[in-house]
Order: sequence, then structure tokens, then C-alpha cells
Amino acid sequence: MTKKEQLKLTAEREKLQAVLGGIRTMNDLPKVLFVVDILKEHIAITEAKKLGIKVVAIVDTNTNPEFIDYPIPGNDDAIRAIDLFASRIADAVEEGKRKSLSLDKDENIKVHRNHNVNASPEASAKA
Repeated sequence: MTKKEQLKLTAEREKLQAVLGGIRTMNDLPKVLFVVDILKEHIAITEAKKLGIKVVAIVDTNTNPEFIDYPIPGNDDAIRAIDLFASRIADAVEEGKRKSLSLDKDENIKVHRNHNVNASPEASAKA
């Protein structure tokens, strides 16, 4: 293999790693797909629908929102609008994760308390 071919393959591998590297560490499918330009990402939307993944997308006047579960009306061409939408979606995801972790902790505490209280009548009498 020539040096030029090696460089080309290395560059292609690095590009694929940058774009798809996070998929390697995923344990299961995502629950939601956020799409900015549904015309460019129609293949991703089709695959998401096949896999049962909900799609949230910015829908412009030149697009059809038929296959979008949660359309967000907006301009998908303006970089400031895209930044705004993406940052708000990211904030909402982080808030949802925090609330989910908080609920999980509360649920674990309740289960732990109920387990100790209902473990046995003798244990309750000793406490």
C-alpha cells in the first residue's frame, strides 16, 4: 500500500471515528432523535421511524412535517435559530436527566425504607 493510500484511509477512519464514535459506547437505542434539516436527514428520519425512535425536528415552510412526531416550526437555515433550538433542546435533556436521577433516588429511598419497615415483625419490634 502506498503512503498516499495509507493517508487517505487514515483520514477516512478518523472522520468515521469523529462522526460515529459515540455509537460504539451506546448500550441501547436512543429514545428521541433531534433533527435540524429534515430534507438533508431524511434517511436518518426513516431509520428512526423503523426503529420506533421518536423524532423532534425543526420544520421550515419548505418541508413536510408528516413523518415528524414533534415538529418545531422554525427557520432551519439561520445559524442563530439553529443555535437557539439546539441549546434549548440540550438544556431540556439535561433537566430531564437531573429530574430522572432525582426520582430514581427518591424511589430507591422509598423502597429501602419500605423494605426495612416490612422486613419482619421482629425487626419492626426491635426498632
